[in-house]
Amino acid sequence: MKWIDLAHRWTGGVLGLVLAIMGLTGAILVHEESWLSLTLPHAADARVADPAAIAATTERLMATPKAQGIVYAGDRFGLHQLRLPKGAGAYADQAGNIVTSWKSQWARPELWIFDLHHHLFTGDIGETVIGVAGLAGILFVVTGSILWWRTRRTFKFRLWPKRMSRPMIVMQHRDLGIVVAPLLLLSAVTGTMMIFKPFAAIVVAPFGSLAQGSVVPKVKSGPLSPAPDWRAMILAAHARFPDAQIRLLSIPRKPGDPITIRMKRAGEWLPNGRSTLSFDAADGHLLAANDALALPRAAQVFNGAYPLHAAKVGGLAYRLLMTCSGLALAMLGSLAVWSFWFKRRKPKRRPG
Repeated sequence: MKWIDLAHRWTGGVLGLVLAIMGLTGAILVHEESWLSLTLPHAADARVADPAAIAATTERLMATPKAQGIVYAGDRFGLHQLRLPKGAGAYADQAGNIVTSWKSQWARPELWIFDLHHHLFTGDIGETVIGVAGLAGILFVVTGSILWWRTRRTFKFRLWPKRMSRPMIVMQHRDLGIVVAPLLLLSAVTGTMMIFKPFAAIVVAPFGSLAQGSVVPKVKSGPLSPAPDWRAMILAAHARFPDAQIRLLSIPRKPGDPITIRMKRAGEWLPNGRSTLSFDAADGHLLAANDALALPRAAQVFNGAYPLHAAKVGGLAYRLLMTCSGLALAMLGSLAVWSFWFKRRKPKRRPG
């Protein structure tokens, strides 16, 4: 039990601040569409579902110089996001009129908060650190539950320590932690699944192999046309999946890559869907279509990790629940660091 206690305290002291950042930024991002709808015109507009209207808007937006793609309006956010190089972009209403634009992600709080939450502003290195913190979070829940069991008879729920002394912080940490443990475990498991695929493969193993059918088929495309037929591609995508919402359009990243459209079918949880269509960048003909609902069971379970993690399902009640989880994690992580590094017990003086 002593080694469990040491591992729990030292890991919390080292990674607690990372987990606190994840919790706070996650709690903010859960409500991203809601606060953007209060600050941007037309953000609360109902989603336009007519393929012809979507095609016309796509043509207008993709005529923007250096346009790289579009994130389309959804049921909770009524603006399209135009993607431009180097973090630049714009929001446009569903008729294609620009509402606001920016030259870097630092001009939009939702973008840099997202980058902080996913990459700690350091790209792939930060993502790996977050993955390690996620694995540590799972360890915290397991070891914390074991440690709590010894003192379960003294349980007393407190949102905040009675005093900012180390014993009171430890007591509040222990008892609040056991209350939110199931939500913290859910957040840690689903978040780590998205970063470390071997871990995800272990989680979904009861449902089959994640390697089978989880990757979009590779196709070879011609060079990008100077004037792609966006209208024809949008209409072809909706004809292929009539029940689906168009969610993303992306131009090729390198020669030989296709133009990609992602759609969200009615039975999908993933907010941007995983039903993918690949079009030849030279002439716009359909090269391949990947139906997310036809994927193996393991791949569909994996696709459910993000919507569970980001509260993209379950409505307002689940968003509030995950908000509580994020705020609790922020408190537990920050107070763990504070108590470990700054509130150490002072050694007792020996009588002189």
